[in-house]
Amino acid sequence: MPTTLRHNLTSAYLDAARRLSPKKKRRRIVAYVESYDDVAFWRTLLSEFEDDTRYFQVMLPSSTSLAKGKKMVLMNTLNTDELGYSLIACVDSDYDFLLQGATRVSRKINRNPYIFQTYGYAIENFQCYAESLHEVCVMATLNDRPVLDLPAFMRRYSQIAYPLFLWNIWFYRMRDTETFPMYDFNACVRLSDVSLKHPYRCLDEMRETVDAKLAELRELYPQYVSQVDSLGRELKALGLEPDTTYLYIQGHHIMDGVVMKLLAPICTQLRREREQEIKRLAEHNEQFRNELTGYENCQTNVQLMLRKNSNYKDLFLYQWVREDIRRFLDGEQEPDGR
Repeated sequence: MPTTLRHNLTSAYLDAARRLSPKKKRRRIVAYVESYDDVAFWRTLLSEFEDDTRYFQVMLPSSTSLAKGKKMVLMNTLNTDELGYSLIACVDSDYDFLLQGATRVSRKINRNPYIFQTYGYAIENFQCYAESLHEVCVMATLNDRPVLDLPAFMRRYSQIAYPLFLWNIWFYRMRDTETFPMYDFNACVRLSDVSLKHPYRCLDEMRETVDAKLAELRELYPQYVSQVDSLGRELKALGLEPDTTYLYIQGHHIMDGVVMKLLAPICTQLRREREQEIKRLAEHNEQFRNELTGYENCQTNVQLMLRKNSNYKDLFLYQWVREDIRRFLDGEQEPDGR
């Protein structure tokens, strides 16, 4: 049985506690997130809305367990009826936004005004925002030369993955997670090794895999073909289009199975170019060694820079989340009318 104050923390309790505080004291809004990895993202977003009347405190939902299970940990630890103007939940959407209430968790997330979601699959998808990837390479290598049109590459990747992704979502909407599970879909849209001399060759190989799986599904389930096509038209209103598919695919897959396979060879080439430039310009060996050491000390691991990437604020999904927070705050009214 819950016996501690932390176990009984609810929005109603926080509202009552504030009514006992001085009127000029800023009101605290507790924001529960799923894991340590989510704290920085939500802290940065919510801090935009802090002023002299309110502030946010981002917290994990449990002080008694290190269990992580992402959204299920949050949903099982926190009774969503306890949410309100002083206690909100901030979660990755996973597939739940696209499922539009097809499951219990999806209904909770999409219908509760005090649960805020990423709309895209996860925060990793924001960090892999195609328009920001060149800056990630620059920060890792200190070399600003474009090697590959990364937004164009990710658009092409998305266009190839899109028709198969619709089938994956279709089965999940039917609560069928066995016929075409996420891990099977991810295996079809994983990149092989990327050659910078022929960068689109890996997409050609992926297209062959995707086309083969599409043909298999259409042959096995011809009765669903028109319904899957209709689903595509429906999901367009949710931001899912051929060019944006990568934002809705599992975040870890996009980061590790696609984007890092691009950025790793790009950064290797950029570092090599910079080192060759230092060697060419150095007047003697000692200067070369000193400059090279200085350059090496200034470099950063590209995967670390990608995980710290926050240049996604013009992404439409981020703007949607901001607008949700703004509407929540514009409509807030405390129980005592203050």
